[in-house]
Amino acid sequence: MAYYAHRGGQKGPRPQLSPEEERRRMRLPREGEILGLVLGLMGGSRMKVACKDGKERMCRIPGKLRNKIWVKEGDVVIIKPWAVQGDEKADIIWRYLPLQARILKEEGYI
Repeated sequence: MAYYAHRGGQKGPRPQLSPEEERRRMRLPREGEILGLVLGLMGGSRMKVACKDGKERMCRIPGKLRNKIWVKEGDVVIIKPWAVQGDEKADIIWRYLPLQARILKEEGYI
C-alpha cells in the first residue's frame, strides 16, 4: 500500500521514522500531566490506570478524543488529573505507540 503525502483522510500506512527521529518528535508529559499504564478497561470509555506517582486512577477518554485514539490494556498513556478528585480521577490525553513506549522505558521515564 502506498503512502499518500496529503494525509487528509489518513490513507495509507503511517510513515516509518528512525528511533532517533521518533525520540526527537515524541511528546513528553508537561506540567500537571502524569505518565501511566492502563491496567484494565472498565467500559464506557473508562479505564483503570496505574500512574507514575504511585496512585491508581479511574480515567476516561474525553469526547474530542474518543474516536481518534483507541486505548487497550497495557498501553502507556499521559493523563491529566481532574481539579476535583484529582487523586481518584483523570482524563487520558495521549497514548504512546509501542516503539515510543519502549523508548520511554530505555530513557527511564517509566
